[in-house]
Amino acid sequence: METSKVKLFDTTLRDGSQSENISFSLEDKLHIAKKLDDFGIHYIEGGWPGSNPKDVLFFQKVKNEQFKQAKIVAFGSTKHVKYKVAEDPNIRALLEAETAAVSVFGKTWVFHVEKALRVTKAQNLEMIRESVAFLKAKGKEVIFDAEHFFDGYKDDADYALECLIIAETAGADVLVLCDTNGGSLTNEVADIVQAVKKRVKAPLGIHAHNDSGLAVANTLVAVQNGCVHVQGTINGYGERCGNANLCSVIPNLQLKAGYACVPPQNIANLTALSHYVSEIANLIHPHNAPYVGKSAFAHKGGIHVSAVMRDSDSYEHIKPEMVGNQRRVLISDLSGKSNILFKADELGVDLESDKERIPEIVQQLKQLEHEGYEFEAAEGSLELLIKKLKNEYRNYFTLRGFRILIEKNESGEIRSEATVRMLVNNQLEHTAAEGVGPVNALDNALRKALTKFYPEIDKMHLSDYKVRVINARAATLARVRVLIESSDEKRTWNTVGVSENIIEASYQALTDSFSYYLMKIRNGKRV
Repeated sequence: METSKVKLFDTTLRDGSQSENISFSLEDKLHIAKKLDDFGIHYIEGGWPGSNPKDVLFFQKVKNEQFKQAKIVAFGSTKHVKYKVAEDPNIRALLEAETAAVSVFGKTWVFHVEKALRVTKAQNLEMIRESVAFLKAKGKEVIFDAEHFFDGYKDDADYALECLIIAETAGADVLVLCDTNGGSLTNEVADIVQAVKKRVKAPLGIHAHNDSGLAVANTLVAVQNGCVHVQGTINGYGERCGNANLCSVIPNLQLKAGYACVPPQNIANLTALSHYVSEIANLIHPHNAPYVGKSAFAHKGGIHVSAVMRDSDSYEHIKPEMVGNQRRVLISDLSGKSNILFKADELGVDLESDKERIPEIVQQLKQLEHEGYEFEAAEGSLELLIKKLKNEYRNYFTLRGFRILIEKNESGEIRSEATVRMLVNNQLEHTAAEGVGPVNALDNALRKALTKFYPEIDKMHLSDYKVRVINARAATLARVRVLIESSDEKRTWNTVGVSENIIEASYQALTDSFSYYLMKIRNGKRV
């Protein structure tokens, strides 16, 4: 039996850009379009050329790009009642975009026809007919977006259907049923799609918004009841609560419901695509995003981990690798023996031959988590801790003391200076350094003391620094957790420190970072 095929229509660059915190540059839109094409998206809606100069420029620039199979689509509305179709500015902008396909929206809800457009029902039908027929006569593939269709159908089914039939008669290639307000329930979508399919022959599409949290579900049920064209955005970006999230829609359709959306080998690139678009959008990628989130296949409870280690199907609905994600086992106060064994193996630490130490390691981790440490995002500190408890860690340096001086002069200039005393290879190092702040000064002083003995320290640098208040009710006496990300030209690692004193917490994370790096590059051998 041949797998049913679905055409994917991505509107991240148009509908997605209407999300409250997103503003794509021209270059952003071009880069994303190429990634969508590489992934296998069939239609990429580039924007509304009649609405702003950036979108006009996008359609000019995108003509010079080569796409493997995706069609770039220009978006716009049906003609205005006061213009002849050939003279309508919006219709002309669609033609000037010079795309093979256009997406044209028209009103199908009487409420909008009479209150928003302020035209008669007959005038609206004629606007739809003229717009679609004119664009078809110009050789365009016309995708008709029936705006507010589900609300319109529930209000006046006969008129909403008449709008579709007029567009179909005029030559529309696809009729897209839009849940523009995102308020329809899944059973309503199923019933209405079934009813529409009995009245029109043109292929049907679905465009769902997420205002009721049902955009993905409504999209799936629409396809299962006859829609063959799916619109949505990467990560569900869009106005208000967003659009149907293609990162959930695609794997649900392709991996579970038996529909062909993208080439089978491309589905494993889904997680990378999702993260790429969130980076371009400058938004934090949601950890709990289905399929593509960092936590989508993360396991924390000891019983869960024990079961997953025996058979991943016990707590995973698909193999994470199928969508380019990976399994993660978290270490926390909920951890058990299975978590530690899995994590140690992942870090390359042998615990199988040293199982009698596992209860001690579990207990120590739980105590530290109780004090505010978090090792889920600090695997460098976790590996150091396990090595120390196994007596496999070589101490590269020992603190004898440090002092931080912060001075503000009459002109308002602030100066930070750190002094450290450290024992390195049985030699006492006493040095000082300045920095733009106390943590930077401490970092510089530590480097100054260590580089003499370990010159490779110069190759690593601090790439991120985060502070989280653990017990906020204690106000300025609260404990803080400092998470540091460090990098060299080959690797990145994270370390953690906790204290009521932010400098002490920073010191812990900094020294763990240096220790982890030295342990890795020197492989525990004295040089």
